[in-house]
Amino acid sequence: MDVLYFAWVRERIGHPKDRIETEAATVNELVAELRAREDRYAAAFADLSALRVAVDQELTDFDAPLAGAREVAFFPPMTGG
Repeated sequence: MDVLYFAWVRERIGHPKDRIETEAATVNELVAELRAREDRYAAAFADLSALRVAVDQELTDFDAPLAGAREVAFFPPMTGG
């Protein structure tokens, strides 16, 4: 699965993408795995209320299932401008 990071999430983690193998059933479980990797991941995912997530390019919530997903993207909320 590809895990993509955008904006300040990418900056905190230090790269735009990870390719991972996971047994996570939901986005929340994936986030828990990522937080456990290193401090920089823990910092990026410290406040989930400041993040949005998309699974296979569809905006969803953190309880969304990951069965069959090929891509998960994390990014801050969009603002107008």
